[in-house]
Amino acid sequence: MNSHRPFAQIDVFTAVPGFGNPVAVVLDGRGLDDAAMQRFARWTNLSETTFVLPPTEAGADYALRIFTPGGELPFAGHPTLGSCFAWLAAGGQPKSSDQIVQQCAKGLVRIRREGGRLAFAAPPSSCTPPAPALLARVAQAMNLRSDQILRAQLLDNGPVWLTLQMDSADAVLAVEPDHTQLAALGYKVGILGTCQSSENPLISRSSREAQAFASSHQRPDAPLIEVRAFAAATGVPEDPVTGSLNASLAQWLIGENELPDAYVASQGTALGREGRVHVQRDENGQVWVGGDCVSCIEGKVLL
Repeated sequence: MNSHRPFAQIDVFTAVPGFGNPVAVVLDGRGLDDAAMQRFARWTNLSETTFVLPPTEAGADYALRIFTPGGELPFAGHPTLGSCFAWLAAGGQPKSSDQIVQQCAKGLVRIRREGGRLAFAAPPSSCTPPAPALLARVAQAMNLRSDQILRAQLLDNGPVWLTLQMDSADAVLAVEPDHTQLAALGYKVGILGTCQSSENPLISRSSREAQAFASSHQRPDAPLIEVRAFAAATGVPEDPVTGSLNASLAQWLIGENELPDAYVASQGTALGREGRVHVQRDENGQVWVGGDCVSCIEGKVLL
């Protein structure tokens, strides 16, 4: 029998409602089977819908299941931040004073408060060069010439993203993919490019020193890169702002000395959003991915 359950819809990677990426959060998922969760995720038609459950692993504050309209994910970034925000707002009490620990299929994910923001510790990400034939098919589906792609890697931190570095943010924003072809390929595709600035002529150079120079001469919240994420394979043609992709591309490109240890990424511009993803690698090499959250809907849902 259906029952009323506490519910929230949180806009993530923004402080202004309507300009980030919303996640639907069912704050009590007990008693719901996989089919019921998937049905509700299709109904919300958001990029992700989550269900909070009691933890089953030692050290976790709560467990989380994450669904897209097309299936379940082992981990995702903006649902992690939005669900944690909703759990805390609903009175959740973490076991530790300095962090919240989320259990998901990928494992335990640490979340910390950074002033008014939350940030998650990026899970380990593998990095594999794509086969040339696959890259050629993806470039065709993305309507890209091969010379527009500077680097490409298959990044896996739970979700798998075939990620392409392009030569500029303008090139990223100009991309018009064939979503039917992308869905048929079965790969989620992320793209990024460096933001241009008349004040920072070196920012377009692909070097860590140039990026750091540019970052130091911009406003602290000015974005360094523009990101887009296409996930037609999971029923989401373009995701507004994507924590998992930003986490894995940060580990890749900071490790390659292509990005500095701290920067801001912009995502969602092509969809009329203004998502801002705050990335930092700490002294231990851990990448943290943070952003603002704002509650847009609070109440109960019949499930």
